[in-house]
Amino acid sequence: MSIAIAPTHGYTADKDALLKRLRRAEGQVRGVARMVDEDAYCIDILTQVSAATKALETVALQLLEDHLAHCVAEAAEAGGPVAQAKLSEATAAISRLVRS
Repeated sequence: MSIAIAPTHGYTADKDALLKRLRRAEGQVRGVARMVDEDAYCIDILTQVSAATKALETVALQLLEDHLAHCVAEAAEAGGPVAQAKLSEATAAISRLVRS
């Protein structure tokens, strides 16, 4: 009988902090919806949208940093097609973040 071991991810050590940031962003998005529902001033709503966007960008950058330091670094050590695939994957993720 073999026991499957779940792969670790680079963000595992920062999981609590990431979840805290995501909960904060979730609260900000709910606040934006409430502001729209209550017909708040447009600029005030836009300010809150900007704050929520920044919170999610911070999470995305932390995840990307962890991915590069963990998953991509391990793949680079292994070399070959695995390394190339991880580098391509990271490049595509960075491209999506830059476009957003």
